[in-house]
Amino acid sequence: MPDSEGEQRIEQKLESVCSPVRIKILRALTKSELAAGDLALVIRRSASATSQHLRVLRDAGVVTSARRGNVVRYRLASGFSPELIASFAMQLDAA
Repeated sequence: MPDSEGEQRIEQKLESVCSPVRIKILRALTKSELAAGDLALVIRRSASATSQHLRVLRDAGVVTSARRGNVVRYRLASGFSPELIASFAMQLDAA
């Protein structure tokens, strides 16, 4: 069982994904690593709104970012299975 610090980390991660927009971002990242601008196009949101959602996910440790030249690309953090996220998202669709 997690200690109180572990519980806080779990709570932060769960709160970070409790948004339909963030679920869309995670779904997109199960397919490939993407830049914020590309994610904005995929999820049909503005670049600034997408960046704000990415910040929440990054701060919670759900996604990571890597700069390559002028572009920051995002991907799922290690330990987050694309298959698990896809299954979770499909369950939410069915609910």
